[in-house]
Amino acid sequence: MTQSISPRSPGVPPAEPELSGVRNFRDVGGLPTTDGRRVKTGRLFRSGHLAHATETDTEFLISLGLRTVFDFRNAADQALEGPDVELPGVRNVNIPLSDPAAGKEFWTMVRDGNVEQLRGILGDGKASARMVNSYRTMIVDRTAEHGRVLHALAEDGLPALMHCAAGKDRAGLSIAVTLLALGVEREAIVADYLESNAPHRRYRVRRGSDAPEARSPEVMELLAPLFDARVAYLTAAFDTIDEHWGGADRYLAEGLGLTAGTLDRLRERLLD
Repeated sequence: MTQSISPRSPGVPPAEPELSGVRNFRDVGGLPTTDGRRVKTGRLFRSGHLAHATETDTEFLISLGLRTVFDFRNAADQALEGPDVELPGVRNVNIPLSDPAAGKEFWTMVRDGNVEQLRGILGDGKASARMVNSYRTMIVDRTAEHGRVLHALAEDGLPALMHCAAGKDRAGLSIAVTLLALGVEREAIVADYLESNAPHRRYRVRRGSDAPEARSPEVMELLAPLFDARVAYLTAAFDTIDEHWGGADRYLAEGLGLTAGTLDRLRERLLD
């Protein structure tokens, strides 16, 4: 049976569908802006990948009336998980925000390494430092990609869904950039980002072995920084914007190439 999203009242999150094959789905509608407006419901969604969507999940996604699905996975992700389910009338736009070659050996070790190897690459703060650096790099090196997304949303891309593999990092940062462009309060952006930590949203960690030691408490603790949404990661992205461009306004104009007219159209389409 097709499900629908209820309108969000101020301060009340929208009712969430029970999707069995799609993780971390949510409508970002209802978030407040600094000038007292709110993001419209039913216009912008975020999730993990759609490759394992069930028939019921697919019916729900069709019911959203999506025009665009932005897939931020790279070729290695797509080879591992599979292509997104096809949705009639929806434009699927693949914009990789990470290089499949950079870190291939690292992620192979994450899946297959033993505890001693994981201590070497993830212990003593190395895992969280890697995540902070990843967020900083995506801000500095992926301005063209983020600009492309926002231009599409301002023109004819809505309703839209953004996803990567887990819906936490690449999609999370793209959603955060979009919300910055809309003037959403940074505290609200962080709060939405942290919702990816809810148990029913989290990415299922894949390990190459089913042996108990492959998922021991120490192993899972070592892996946790890679699969958590942490304030420090998004804060690093915001700090990078401030350090490189002096704030969101110059980042949007100079970094992403958004004119005042484009921003006005984006806000008209996405804000109440």
